[in-house]
Amino acid sequence: MKTDLLLHTLEQQLAQLEARVGPLAHFATLGPRFDRQLFQTRSPLLQDCLEETRHHLTALKQAIEKQQLPQIVWLTERLAAQVEAISRETAAWSLRSWDSGSPSLIRWQRKRLQHQEYERRLLEMTQERQRQLAQTQDFTEQQRLTREVEAFNGRLTRCRKALQGIDAVIARMTR
Repeated sequence: MKTDLLLHTLEQQLAQLEARVGPLAHFATLGPRFDRQLFQTRSPLLQDCLEETRHHLTALKQAIEKQQLPQIVWLTERLAAQVEAISRETAAWSLRSWDSGSPSLIRWQRKRLQHQEYERRLLEMTQERQRQLAQTQDFTEQQRLTREVEAFNGRLTRCRKALQGIDAVIARMTR
């Protein structure tokens, strides 16, 4: 009884989601939309993510028929996470203007803005860990925070190097 209700609810949510995604389903982004842990597809199209979710729903129905409890639990959690992720993606679509395909110079400029945002966030995380490091008295916590600060500094260095490369490309294009 509960499984029937669960399946019916998931089917309804997926149908509603497909209706909302419809206009956006075939717009591609510059890179994969979701983490590999959530969706196996590397496609930049929401339609392909929806198809994978639909496939998991079919697999869930089969697992319920065969009474494979571990698979049922895993598929249910996966489906819920996928539906939530696609729902968030459709809600945030209008904010992703930097992620749509465009002429090359504009794309590089948007890529530069994106990397500047990464740099800003990395700086914030580094500063936060340094504040925590200054306040902690526990030696193991200090070691952990020191390693995190070093890792963030390494990421920051790579991000700045990428920004320099992007700036060089933009400079060549605007000459």
